[in-house]
Amino acid sequence: QVQLVESGGGLVQAGGSLRLSCAASGDTFSNYAVGWFRQAPGNERWFVAGISRSGGATYYADSVKGRFAVSRDNAKKLVYLQMDRLKPEDTAVYYCAADRATASALDPVLAHYWGQGIQVTVFS
Repeated sequence: QVQLVESGGGLVQAGGSLRLSCAASGDTFSNYAVGWFRQAPGNERWFVAGISRSGGATYYADSVKGRFAVSRDNAKKLVYLQMDRLKPEDTAVYYCAADRATASALDPVLAHYWGQGIQVTVFS
């Protein structure tokens, strides 16, 4: 199994940038695909971005394409979510999740391992 901890959230003005990190411990990290999700108050948890086990494939929700970029460093057991040109509607708690199956890692219901989440607030 793998344990996940997010960091890098905070308060940022619209148009600004943040980089979230997801640090893993436990099992061999390269065995897991990773997804990023977000949940705003009163809303469901939605997929934002994902990356395959090797990092060779990345996936994005339409709402963040061209603004967010996901990457990973398996040697350091880290996954990053670079968020640029942030908008107030990006405000949410952001979670990273991991699963051995890529399709599951991109699914808010199927992803097996979750971090505790971190707040991102974008003000205009």
